[in-house]
Amino acid sequence: MKYFEVEFLGSFERVDQCPYSDLPEFAFLGRSNVGKSSLINSLLNRKGIARTSGTPGKTQHVNLYEVEKQWMFTDLPGYGYAVISKKQRKKWEVMIEGYLTKRYNLICTFLLIDSRHPLQTVDREMMQWFGDRQLPFVIIYTKTDKLKPDDVGKHIEVIRQGILEEWDALPQEFITSAEKSTGLEEIHTFVSQFEKIED
Repeated sequence: MKYFEVEFLGSFERVDQCPYSDLPEFAFLGRSNVGKSSLINSLLNRKGIARTSGTPGKTQHVNLYEVEKQWMFTDLPGYGYAVISKKQRKKWEVMIEGYLTKRYNLICTFLLIDSRHPLQTVDREMMQWFGDRQLPFVIIYTKTDKLKPDDVGKHIEVIRQGILEEWDALPQEFITSAEKSTGLEEIHTFVSQFEKIED
């Protein structure tokens, strides 16, 4: 896989602190410990560019990365982690909502869902949140390497049926494994169709 040129631009608590960019931006969002940082590292073919941890809640700020001087990737804090204070959780929610609704160059959000489990309530609520605000999102199923190959399709079909309980159609989706690099080229192709945003 290609070795990507990546510059970490910093961690920010508010969207108005994020640096200006006319590059198309893609956010990565999901439940805590869904594998966001691991997926970003695999997509960029760069070990450790995004911090990974076995402890949920490691990402606590809006982390921005400039990729190939063509795109921006954003690693957002995970949601649904119960073992944090209500004050901290509210702070994260305000930070994430501010970024998703006000970041002018955000093309879409990659909503990561763990392929091993049926659709979780917090994921269902997050999709509804995007729908209510008419914000674009794409689903990425993660950790398929943790399943038996014959079970991947069955698990994802269960999640799809959960989504279709409230949606008329499925959003665009990618089936991935950061460990085995499954689905990464398809995401690269998706991102590559977007070019610098003209004023």
